[in-house]
Amino acid sequence: MKRASDPRHIRRRDVVKLLFAESFTKQSKHSDLADKILKSLKKIDIIITGAAPTWPIEKINKIDLAILRFAIYELAYENTPPKVVIDEAVELGKEYGSEASGGFINGVLGSVFSKMELETK
Repeated sequence: MKRASDPRHIRRRDVVKLLFAESFTKQSKHSDLADKILKSLKKIDIIITGAAPTWPIEKINKIDLAILRFAIYELAYENTPPKVVIDEAVELGKEYGSEASGGFINGVLGSVFSKMELETK
């Protein structure tokens, strides 16, 4: 079972916080991982738009958007198992987002993962 003190959870939480802050104002310091995500934002946002067409990017809750951006980067560019990525993202949504964040994040990431699976077949 995942613990709040798990270094991977802490790293994810820190990156999400940075991405959230970045959505308001340019941050002076980034980790290497945050830098990679920020450089891929256009591609990631296109993926989000395709998975949640009724939610324009600018209308998505900023913390949910930060979590989605990180999770989609992990799904697309890291070798983290998809179940782990989605579970962690949902947990972060429950921790930092609204009551509906966990379900919204789960739905979007489920759609993204399904599309990625189809593309690799």
